[in-house]
Amino acid sequence: MPHKKLEAWKKSIDFVADIYRITKTFPKEELFGLVQQMRRSAVSVPSNIAEGCSRKNYTETIQFLYISTASVSELETQLIISNKVGYISDMETEQMLIRLGEIKRIHLGLINAYKRKLKN
Repeated sequence: MPHKKLEAWKKSIDFVADIYRITKTFPKEELFGLVQQMRRSAVSVPSNIAEGCSRKNYTETIQFLYISTASVSELETQLIISNKVGYISDMETEQMLIRLGEIKRIHLGLINAYKRKLKN
């Protein structure tokens, strides 16, 4: 399936835009620290979905989806750290973590669907 039709990819793209918006407000000293790390993690999510979907076999596709899911976990951690150091509010952190949880659930469902295809 083309990656642009996948809900996981669409939601991840929207999330990237929000991460860029949020990190614009971080202190300048974080530009090459947390800001860069969060942006890279966020961009990695839809990028790995796209790359995985371009692969010719399900095993490779699944591997890229796992990499994408790992980036979601990294981003969860980075959001919590950003909150703990006072860069984002509790409410915004909670909202972002809920959205990331949804993205992760969609990823895992997609992985399971590809695993079923492998068995057939």
